[in-house]
Amino acid sequence: MRLHDVPFELVPCEVPFFLVHTPAGFPSPAQDDMQEPIDLGAWLVEHPAASYVMRVEGRSMAGAGINDGDLLVVNRAKAPRSGAIVIALVHGERTLKRLRFVEGRHWLIPEAEGFADILVDEHVEIWGTVVGVARKLA
Repeated sequence: MRLHDVPFELVPCEVPFFLVHTPAGFPSPAQDDMQEPIDLGAWLVEHPAASYVMRVEGRSMAGAGINDGDLLVVNRAKAPRSGAIVIALVHGERTLKRLRFVEGRHWLIPEAEGFADILVDEHVEIWGTVVGVARKLA
């Protein structure tokens, strides 16, 4: 899996925000209550100075719902914990994997068949925790 830097500038992007939850079935026209607009950038990026966006290339995290071409919001200020999806530098190459603590050791675990687990050792540096995924559906 390869990751590419995406130019990142946090600019306000307010869109309407509906107070009611949206069912996956037929919508009710009676439920049109709206809150104040929401700024998607501020909602996704809690720490702008410590955050960046990357584009995914590959399929090793497809089981986690992260697909080729998706944009990742990565927060370097958020401490990585077992179970978190992280960006790591392994022997100079960036990779996207789930961090797991197993039998006293940290591992980077892919979420697709055909990819190997990676032991976190002195050749691995965690670059940040993934806090958001974005993709266009249409």
